[in-house]
Amino acid sequence: MNKGILLFAFNNEKIDYVKQAKFVATRAKQYLNLPTTLVTDSPVEDEVFDNVRIAVDNHPTNNKTYRDRTTSTVLNFKNRARMYAYDLSPYDNTILLDTDIVICNDQYNKVFQQTDDLLMYSNAYDITGNRNKNEFTYVSDIGCKFYWATCVYFEKTKRTNIFFDLLKHISQNYSYYKVLYELPTNVYRNDYAFSIAVHIMNNFSTKAIGEFPGTLYYSTDKDSIINFNNNDILFLSENNKPIKTKGMNVHCMNKFNLESIL
Repeated sequence: MNKGILLFAFNNEKIDYVKQAKFVATRAKQYLNLPTTLVTDSPVEDEVFDNVRIAVDNHPTNNKTYRDRTTSTVLNFKNRARMYAYDLSPYDNTILLDTDIVICNDQYNKVFQQTDDLLMYSNAYDITGNRNKNEFTYVSDIGCKFYWATCVYFEKTKRTNIFFDLLKHISQNYSYYKVLYELPTNVYRNDYAFSIAVHIMNNFSTKAIGEFPGTLYYSTDKDSIINFNNNDILFLSENNKPIKTKGMNVHCMNKFNLESIL
């Protein structure tokens, strides 16, 4: 079985996504023993990546508000290239990850022990356990179920080829789908595009796709990491309460803070 991890990293004025990707690739080798392919828009020479593919994300530019606890900055956000994951992955069986995932266990390897050709998380858990979850339940008040594009597993099958072709269609017609699904922001989000694609693939029903194994935990951009030791992470929540995770894979949304501890 030809299998591995695929990462997309397009830097902007202040965020070094390639640096984050190097961290993910290092952890992938440590915990998963898997090769990593990086897709980026500039040459990268680093032995931690098994493959580097140059691809220009020349789609309409997003401007996104990046937060670091109480401060915020509007920066360029180049995030549409992920719809080409099927075309760019050199693997028959691919784990597609965000670069702000901190891998702390080997749970992701369980994707290779099941029969579904497409897996995503339909649920994720806030490290504080008490914030509003509605934002990540449905894409909008009248929209479809929310799926996380943070972690996606796919095999190269006819069905997943159609799925990624559908993502391209959604991207090209995003203004239409934004109105149709009453999306709450003009910013193109892969979570929304992937969720809409799942909804359409399921014949506009609430039927679920395969669930990504393990549990996805997340910290928001209002939290920060104050100590990191191998697979133990100590967070400071937005309410200034310390929260420790141990051996848990965590999606860390505070990009400024994450980059500062790498």
